[in-house]
Amino acid sequence: MNPIAPMNLLRAGKSLPAAIVDGLPYTALAPMQDVTDLPFMQLLGEYGAPDLFFTEYFRVHGHSTLEAHILESILQHGTGRPVFAQMIGENLFDLERTARELQKHPIAGVDLNMGCPAPKVYKKCVGGGLLRDVPKIRKIFACLRQACNGRFTVKMRIGFDETDIFPQILELVNEFEIDLLSVHGRTVKQMYRGEVDYANIRLARESVDCPVLANGNITSARKAKQVLDFTGCAGVMIGRSAIRNPWIFRQCREYFQNQPLFEPKLKDVRSYIEDLWRTMDRPALPERSRLNRMKKFLNFVGQGVDEDGMFLYEMRRTTAIEDFFKVCDRHLIENNKCDLPFAAEPHPGVVARPNHES
Repeated sequence: MNPIAPMNLLRAGKSLPAAIVDGLPYTALAPMQDVTDLPFMQLLGEYGAPDLFFTEYFRVHGHSTLEAHILESILQHGTGRPVFAQMIGENLFDLERTARELQKHPIAGVDLNMGCPAPKVYKKCVGGGLLRDVPKIRKIFACLRQACNGRFTVKMRIGFDETDIFPQILELVNEFEIDLLSVHGRTVKQMYRGEVDYANIRLARESVDCPVLANGNITSARKAKQVLDFTGCAGVMIGRSAIRNPWIFRQCREYFQNQPLFEPKLKDVRSYIEDLWRTMDRPALPERSRLNRMKKFLNFVGQGVDEDGMFLYEMRRTTAIEDFFKVCDRHLIENNKCDLPFAAEPHPGVVARPNHES
């Protein structure tokens, strides 16, 4: 398998930013609302940045402007990696206006969200809701292809509640010369439940003339390689697993090159939690709100700590920051736990509470 082969099908002048190591599959951080902000991008830069970043989505409507905090993640991340700016919306005039505004900034491309599974989003016929309306998708693709002088990319799921129109959308990807397609192998109605349909991701890779990133349940470097071997995709896009394991992009690069794999210990996880706490410091943010935000992240981190889920159980019930860090210390560094391995894959049965687009 040569996962980079589809790159030569891109139009002249539209090639993607070079991978960190030529010839390796790409790694990308999935856009996740309230997660992939400037501090988290910078933190991943310290732990091992992906080849490509995608921002939280810019909301596009009649009165929308470019959200300042998302622009910060483009302008100030300092990782040296290219950043794609994602939009979510359905009004053609406003999508074109926003795409042109975004291209005044140093972005790698404009990305359209056609996958967000949150009911409050798809009920507005944006995000994953667009997957019910092929004629609307055609109009949006035509509008944004004309508006984007640079790369125009799309992130989507394989359907809304069924996958029957997926091939039609893939035809539109070719017709409007989309430059990169990221495919989450679940329907919108599946949310994050059930198995990922990697066969339909492979269908996308076989059907379109642009690189495809495989997305959905990429939980480790080994899983990334298995998915790439099966789908033949140009790379992988990783979301929630990068919250759980910030070393995953580094590990992917090591695994793809047959190098020794960095294997974090529980003490490394404790340091990561301290770094997360630092990144969540906001002016005038109450400590309780900061703690609640930490818990959202640790919902995923806790999947790799212990098989019985006691860390998650105790962590979720803390109400004061002192107790929160006591729970972390008890499960991660005390009683000679420092050098115990952090699980490469989530422990079966230890369930997070997914609430992010990935």
